[in-house]
Amino acid sequence: MCQDIFLAGVNTSAITLAWAMTELIRNRRVMKKVQDEIRTTLGDKKERLTEDDLSQLHYFKLMVKETFRLHPAAPLLLPREAMSEIKIQGYDIPAKTQMIINVYSIARDPKIWTNPDEFNPDRFLESSIDYKGLNYELLPFGSGRRICPGMMMGIANVEMGLLNLLYFFDWGMPEGKTVNDMDLEETGSIIVSKKATLELVPFINN
Repeated sequence: MCQDIFLAGVNTSAITLAWAMTELIRNRRVMKKVQDEIRTTLGDKKERLTEDDLSQLHYFKLMVKETFRLHPAAPLLLPREAMSEIKIQGYDIPAKTQMIINVYSIARDPKIWTNPDEFNPDRFLESSIDYKGLNYELLPFGSGRRICPGMMMGIANVEMGLLNLLYFFDWGMPEGKTVNDMDLEETGSIIVSKKATLELVPFINN
């Protein structure tokens, strides 16, 4: 079971990392704002980054939150079953009914989000909405007793991976290509990833 949790966390973390870098390279303003915060806050002399560094990075965490909103690796939560007959928002749900929560649709619902298809971490500047199961507007890991057991490991993988990529390197497109050439098509069913491999060119930050 521990191995299953570990492998699931690694796979979905890699998917989220790829989407985060895709959105950042397409939104240079956001990338610059994130990198400026990281390098100004942490300085330019660090040889090794730790989880303690993350607590100082407010906008960086908003960027991660926006990535979880726009690109949940598991767009459909595992099925739930009603234990008894219940009524939800006027709908009668018989006992034993199987229910599937579409977190992808919730996170892009224009009734909840302004310009929901836009990658914009600024939307969370004045918002207390979090992604750890307490706010039903944003449930990339689910909620309740059946919340993703690898959530904390997955968050740490994504945050530390992105922190290292954005602190030590600047990023650009391969020669002859622009962001307009990027394929944003998705693939998968239970786990959904970017169909085309992300290709970026790193430049060491001096």
